[in-house]
This record gives sequence, structure tokens and C-alpha cells, in this order.
Amino acid sequence: MSFVDKVKAKARSNRKTIVLPESMDRRVIDAAAYVMAEGIADIILIGNRDEVTAAFPDVKLDGAIFMEPHSSEHLDTMVHTYYELRKHRGVTEEQARAAMLQPTPFGIMLVKLGMADGLVAGAVNTTADTLRPALQILRTKPGTKLVSAFFLMNIPGSSYGEEGLLLMADCALNVDPSPEELSDIAVASARTWQTMTGTEARVALLSYSSHGSGKGERQEKVAEATRLAKEKAPDLMIDGELQADAALVPGVAKFKTPDSVLAGRANCLIFPDLDSGNIGHKLVQRLAGANAYGPMLQGIAKPVNDLSRGCETIDIIGVIALTCLQAMEEDA
Repeated sequence: MSFVDKVKAKARSNRKTIVLPESMDRRVIDAAAYVMAEGIADIILIGNRDEVTAAFPDVKLDGAIFMEPHSSEHLDTMVHTYYELRKHRGVTEEQARAAMLQPTPFGIMLVKLGMADGLVAGAVNTTADTLRPALQILRTKPGTKLVSAFFLMNIPGSSYGEEGLLLMADCALNVDPSPEELSDIAVASARTWQTMTGTEARVALLSYSSHGSGKGERQEKVAEATRLAKEKAPDLMIDGELQADAALVPGVAKFKTPDSVLAGRANCLIFPDLDSGNIGHKLVQRLAGANAYGPMLQGIAKPVNDLSRGCETIDIIGVIALTCLQAMEEDA
């Protein structure tokens, strides 16, 4: 059974309700139909039932709950809640109502008010369109300073990571994290990996250098981030700075970094900046044929996850199932 099949099975055991605000996208609708048919989650679609079913007459959506912001019986409550959350920022009641009439903020408010367990968006809209209202409405988890994004990359037939499964971060949000921020991303990613897979995280902070083989400010940044991450979470298996081959290939690690605790068996790859993270995960997806689930968010108070606008239906299904898993952790 593949990793994603295991996630789907776990989601079925404790069925959650997931909001999909982009109801006029074919990939999203196909994913919604599959998820409901397989019993993975209950689905709320933001939109007009007649319009959506007319646009996709071949898709079975009988089990979906449809909600339209402008006609919702919960709209006034949502507007008041949003206003109270944002009035200190100068938001007026009129602006609060305008925000709640938008599909994604409306859907996130459903999560805030406990009418849904999580939200998945981003097939059509940008990461900012998903993240901004998530932070405004849900805010961060207690004790969390930084929200970051990760991908779970599942590479068929690969032996790297955990039988081809790798976590890559940050690939979507933080452009040039400081050593402190990079260490937070590393620790959060390790905790996420353990929650998602039930296995030990082996975290590599990546660089062009391995244990001082190269010099410069960029190398020093990653080395310092590694030191901070180990200090914050001495229970975790973390090493850096490491070149990608030293992180992933035992034979290379034995030669380049014989003292590394990872020994070339990393399953969580932490990129030093958004350029390398975005480029790296897209190369793995396209050249290695990996299934890419994300960008998923860590550090938000309740599960809200983004999608790449280049995603396929299978990717959306996987993110929905993983969002259910996050919601289950919130209950624990």
C-alpha cells in the first residue's frame, strides 16, 4: 500500500469535512467527486449547485454540500466575526462583508467557526489568495512564530527518502529565511513528517557546501540554522549544511560527511531559500515523475492548504486526504 493510500485509509476511519472554494475548476470537481465516492471526506463546495452541475453534468456531486456566501444563513455571523478580528487594522463592517462574500475567505471562516475541518484551495488562485485570509481569520498555532510551506514528494520506484517519499520545505512562502527562521522551518518540517508518516524524521539543511567544504555567507547561514535547530530540538535527527547528494546518497555521504548522523538517508530536505526550494521540487516532480502534494502549510491554527496552479486531480485528492490527517491531529 502506497503512502497516499495509507493516508486515504486513515482519513476514511475518521471522516472530516473539507471546504473547496474553487468549484468551477474541472480538476477540483473531479477530485471532490472521487473523495466523496471513496468515503475519504465530506465536501463543501462554495458556489451555486445549479451552475456547478450545469458546468460539469458528467460528474456525480449529489453528496456535496453547496454554500453560496451571499445567501448563507451564516453570513451575518461571519461578517461580525471577521470585523471583530480585523477592526484593529481599520477594517470597516462594509469591508468585512465584502471579504466574507469571497469564496476562499468565506470557506476559511467556515473552518474558524467549526462548520468544517479544513480547506484546500490554490488550483486557480495564488498562494497569497489562500494564505492571507488564513492568517487573518485563523492566525497561527499557539507558540508558532513562522508559517511555512512544504511539499510531500512521492517518487515511484525510488529508494531515496522513505521508499521514495520526501518532504521538501520551504518551497512556497519564505523568500530568504534568516538562520532563525530556517531553523524553525526545519523543526516544524520534522514534526510534520512525524505526524504525517508515523516514522522518524531525518532532516537535512541543504547548501552548496557540506560541513564547511565551501565558504561564504550562504554557507554560514545554513550552518548557523543547523546549530539553532539542534539547540531547539535536540531530540530530532538534524544535520547540515549538506549538499543534496551527501544528504540523500549513503555512498556519497560516507565519502563527503562520514560523521553525519544522517548517513545519506535524509527524508526531509530544507532548502536555504525560495529560489532553490521552488526550482528543486518542480524539477523532481517533472523529471522524476513524482507526485507532488502541496504546497501544504504548517503553523496555521487550523488546517488550510494551498495547491500549485499546475496541479492535477490526483494531487488535489492527495492534499485533501492529508488535510484530513492534519484535522485528526488537531482533535488529538
